[in-house]
Amino acid sequence: MRILIDYRPALRERTGVGEYIHHLAQALATETEADPGTTVTLFSSSWRHRLAPDVVAGAEIVDRRVPVRCLNWLWHRAAWPPLEYIAGAHDIAHSPHPLLMPSRQAARFVTIHDLDFLAHPDRTAAEVRRDYPSLVARHANRADRVIVSSNYTASLVHARLGVPTDRIICCPSGAPAWSPRPEPNYDGHILVMGSLTPRKNLPTLVRAYRALLGRRPDTPDLVLAGSVPPGAQRTLGPIDTAPLAGKLRILGYVGPATRRALYAGASMLVMPSLDEGFGMPVLEAMTAGVPVIASTRGALPDLVGDVGLLVEPEDEAALAAAMTRMLDDRSFVDGAITRGLARARHYDWRAPARTLLRAYADVLHER
Repeated sequence: MRILIDYRPALRERTGVGEYIHHLAQALATETEADPGTTVTLFSSSWRHRLAPDVVAGAEIVDRRVPVRCLNWLWHRAAWPPLEYIAGAHDIAHSPHPLLMPSRQAARFVTIHDLDFLAHPDRTAAEVRRDYPSLVARHANRADRVIVSSNYTASLVHARLGVPTDRIICCPSGAPAWSPRPEPNYDGHILVMGSLTPRKNLPTLVRAYRALLGRRPDTPDLVLAGSVPPGAQRTLGPIDTAPLAGKLRILGYVGPATRRALYAGASMLVMPSLDEGFGMPVLEAMTAGVPVIASTRGALPDLVGDVGLLVEPEDEAALAAAMTRMLDDRSFVDGAITRGLARARHYDWRAPARTLLRAYADVLHER
């Protein structure tokens, strides 16, 4: 079985989808290393950036000097050139985003992480806004299987796109291979991990944090770690004056090593998103031994369960109260950490890799 994975989202900054496809590719390569009849190939295309040959141990590489935006436009709008022209023949072609790679012979899989771009296209990047809303239903229904990370997203894919439930496969992401920190950091920074996009609802959190500083100036710093799209920082309001000056830190994109260090120094993770198809930072925080405040929207309640605090994301007072409890109630924090560590142990990248390998084989058997 020849498996091709579109690795382009992980080529540069490994944000949410990039992290997903990197770790999934690693797990697939590991699971198949003893099977000489199965190969995992990573596909990349870029005019400027090259894919390191050892980026995933055991995986083969196809790296083409083709501008990614140009290729995406051709693939999404003209379904050309077929994958065989630029990457060779494969049995499986798996795209880690909602739109298919065109192929003459491969069984095709897509991963749909969320459908926020349908309800709120204004909250998305220009290329997503241009292509995804108009094409996603057609591509999802042409795919041999649609992969999702949560039951919440599975229900949306069925209801909004009309994909039959027997062609939707739920594969929750795995937890990082981290050891938990040796002890809680009760006075550490308040951490937000994720891009400063509208869906993350950070202006509301910053207002809640500002109110909290007004009552207790010794509140730990608020650290925002994630890519900053053009104009995103302005949506947070004035941050260079009291009480936010020197207390709110915007780091921009951080790599895996820095990300882990930020969790180690955090008193809590706050994720007040307006929608999430899974919530990888929550799982990372639980793995690291960091208590979580999360939104009541999307897939987050199912992921968090009784591990942390769930808050209506547009309620500034509730967000401030939740942060206050995390800072003051050490007994609750200790319990949340213990429950989080136990919950994170249920998420392993081997599980989705094995589920996918079975699905790949089933589809090929059906053909």
